[in-house]
Amino acid sequence: MSIHFPKPEKEALLIESMHRFGKAMKGKKGLIMAHTAKDEDKNRLIGLAIWDSKENWLAARPTMIEAVKSDPFEEWELKPPEVYHLTRI
Repeated sequence: MSIHFPKPEKEALLIESMHRFGKAMKGKKGLIMAHTAKDEDKNRLIGLAIWDSKENWLAARPTMIEAVKSDPFEEWELKPPEVYHLTRI
């Protein structure tokens, strides 16, 4: 899960990037679901992906990173995203 803090004038670019990142996951072994959402009250964008295992997520990660490697996130975001790698307990 990632929580992004977009600059208002760059929000559309960040959303497009998040969608590209999500599309790079599609069809990868172990992906259960992926969503991009917005909290309009707090001006936050949320990326959420659920995988069946850490191993499958790690195997797919290079493709996802490749999809957004040239994106200037430091120009689009007010601060770095909060990223959480959650495990079921």
